Amino acid sequence: MNFKNLGLKKEILDAIQDLGFDKPTEIQEKSIPYILSSKKDLIALAQTGTGKTAAFGLPIIEQIDPKSKHVQAIIICPTRELCVQITKDINNFIKYLPNISVVPIYGGARIDVQIRELKKEKSIVVGTPGRVLDLIRKKKLKINNIQWLVIDEADEILNMGFKEDLDAILAETPQKKQTLLFSATMPSNVKKIAQKYMREAEEIEIHKKNASLTKIEHFYYVAHAKDRYKVLRRIADVNPDIYGIIFCRTRRETQEVADKLIRDHYSAEALHGDMSQEQRSATMNRFRNKQVQLLVATDIAARGLDVNDLTHIISYNLPDSLETYIHRSGRTGRAKKSGISIVIVHMKEIQKIRFLEKKIGKDFQQKQIPLGKEICEAQLFQLMNKIADVEIDKKEIEPYLDPLCKKFETLSKKDLIAQIISMEFNRFLSFYKNAPDLNVATKGGDKITRKKNIQFAKFKINLGKNNNFGPKRLIETLIKKSALKYVEIGQIDIRQSESFFEIDAEFTETLLKVFQKAKFKGTVIEIKKISGFESKNLPVKRKLGSPKRKKTSFKKSFSKKRNRKRKF
Repeated sequence: MNFKNLGLKKEILDAIQDLGFDKPTEIQEKSIPYILSSKKDLIALAQTGTGKTAAFGLPIIEQIDPKSKHVQAIIICPTRELCVQITKDINNFIKYLPNISVVPIYGGARIDVQIRELKKEKSIVVGTPGRVLDLIRKKKLKINNIQWLVIDEADEILNMGFKEDLDAILAETPQKKQTLLFSATMPSNVKKIAQKYMREAEEIEIHKKNASLTKIEHFYYVAHAKDRYKVLRRIADVNPDIYGIIFCRTRRETQEVADKLIRDHYSAEALHGDMSQEQRSATMNRFRNKQVQLLVATDIAARGLDVNDLTHIISYNLPDSLETYIHRSGRTGRAKKSGISIVIVHMKEIQKIRFLEKKIGKDFQQKQIPLGKEICEAQLFQLMNKIADVEIDKKEIEPYLDPLCKKFETLSKKDLIAQIISMEFNRFLSFYKNAPDLNVATKGGDKITRKKNIQFAKFKINLGKNNNFGPKRLIETLIKKSALKYVEIGQIDIRQSESFFEIDAEFTETLLKVFQKAKFKGTVIEIKKISGFESKNLPVKRKLGSPKRKKTSFKKSFSKKRNRKRKF
């Protein structure tokens, strides 16, 4: 089936053709004919990237009365970015229908400008709940004559705490209208909205997984929590042509990660709710135009950010829900292209990876954190390819060739290449010259894969058998400190009044810092780094991770929803 079979007018079909679309997606194929032929309500369940805007937008545009002076359709969505994106899509669809118009209204933008736009007799309004309700109460937005009410991303609207606003908006709409509810999931709070405000609703559900997920490879890296940013840098460095989004949980973490990347000379910017709308729009435009290589964003701020050429999605932390991960990863692998979704986890989160695999029906491949040598090779070959592929304007450069050749006549071809590489490449060679291996031990079935090439540092502690201090007590004392929770411990030698032990040398400064003024049963702990010791005992090595705790359901904690009001 193609769009011509769906009963859409020529002007709409021409606009769709200009966008390069031929065949409708499954949600479009099922929703468009229904909305065109029925006045009953519709509940449509489909994941991100399935073309939901066209699924409700095209049939509404088809039926809009261009002579009417009233707002005929209102589309409610959770975020400013999604509001702008939906408006952009609808403007593309009405390209050849000049008498139909659409206006976006959302918080963070000047309300007086939006009020002036509403006075121009708009056919369709797209808005976020807070600003829509504000304009209704100011009597600047009248929706008592609408024929269509669309609630897009209904689950996210409710998760963000907009239930009261949504109730108040729905109370202002006429009883005789068609309500179209689109959502990725159907949790209980969405069901309650549907039961309260919708009548005889048809339900359409796209059972198959998000189509884009089939073109996405899913990888995860296991690292100590303290090394998360170092791992992120290595991922970026080993993929010189990366163009992607890094997702963080909080606005604060988003800004911190972006600031670190910028400080370390990466092409990166932040996108989060503490930025003004002008700042956010400017950032998104730079990212869309590929002036920025890495966008560090919160999940909410990135809603509505539609970019087709993303190579990587990186989850700096695992999200709180399965749906959020699907939304994240679904932003790559679009427009028939492949994509990569990466998650950085620590040891205790591996079970959550297994849960994700089961739910999305895709295997996650564990990748080794790149070593310095691999990164330098990747950067070197990228540099060489750039040099080899550069376009030369022979006419412009000809006058300079003779003096340049004379300048370098004492250098052989090999030496000249070495000079060019060193000039562009010294930063990576220097940074990764003695870079440690950040990989940690992981468990897969009965097989233990241990971190290789650990450099252990040796320490003396002023506690021993006289203090009832044994190997187990030493390990518990160390990993009780959160900064040392996943540290690798080598040999342990417990003596009468003192003890000796080894830990990963990377943690030397951390160890000495966290035990300053610390006590053990009233005794002030003194730890000193030493050059070596002769162990009288066999090496004692702890299992990775913390001491056993009460088991919790990863499935329950991973899919937990937070129904509190959030700033966006």
